[in-house]
Amino acid sequence: MRTRLLPLLLLCALACASWGARAEKADRNKPMNIEADSLRHDELQQTSVFTGRVVLTKGTMVLRGARVDVRQDPEGFQYGVVTAEPGKRAFFRQKRDTVAGAPDEFVEGEAQTIEYDGRADTVKLIGRAEMRRYRGGALSDEMAGAVIFYNSVTDVLTVDGQRTAPAGTPSGTPGGRVRAVLAPKESAPAAPAATPTPATPAPTLRPSTDMKSGASK
Repeated sequence: MRTRLLPLLLLCALACASWGARAEKADRNKPMNIEADSLRHDELQQTSVFTGRVVLTKGTMVLRGARVDVRQDPEGFQYGVVTAEPGKRAFFRQKRDTVAGAPDEFVEGEAQTIEYDGRADTVKLIGRAEMRRYRGGALSDEMAGAVIFYNSVTDVLTVDGQRTAPAGTPSGTPGGRVRAVLAPKESAPAAPAATPTPATPAPTLRPSTDMKSGASK
């Protein structure tokens, strides 16, 4: 049964959580692939603007929105800002590293604007922000607020409510409060108790029938 914290009783509406697994490490070194209806590229400034049903993929990471602004710094790190259509939200999804044998985990989120920082490996969701974690295909945790900041290196997620978000940032939650649904951590199954080995009965001594008592050679 989930532990429900709706809404959290924090006047500052600020929450931090660690989800115990990090984003796919290989994504950082994967190329950024983008599909869109139109593109404007500035080679001198190393910036690109994609518009119209934009889909950005980088390894297991997927970003979708109406517009994506991409730039690359002199060291080759890439940055993206995804903007949704009016009244809608942009989308983010990424696989997370898990130990061998554990179910696959994905984190996904939605917001009016999503900022991706390739150098710091962070994602910032701004405006009516929501983030969810799926474990083995089943919804596990949910968080919502005005701004959600996810650091995939430290695996720390911060949620700001309306009171602490930048002025003019829509919360999308009643009263500008943080919302969260946190599933309890699954404990490892207990090892079956060892079956005790039955004691071996002591041998029964029987008198010999081949030798007469007191006989000598």
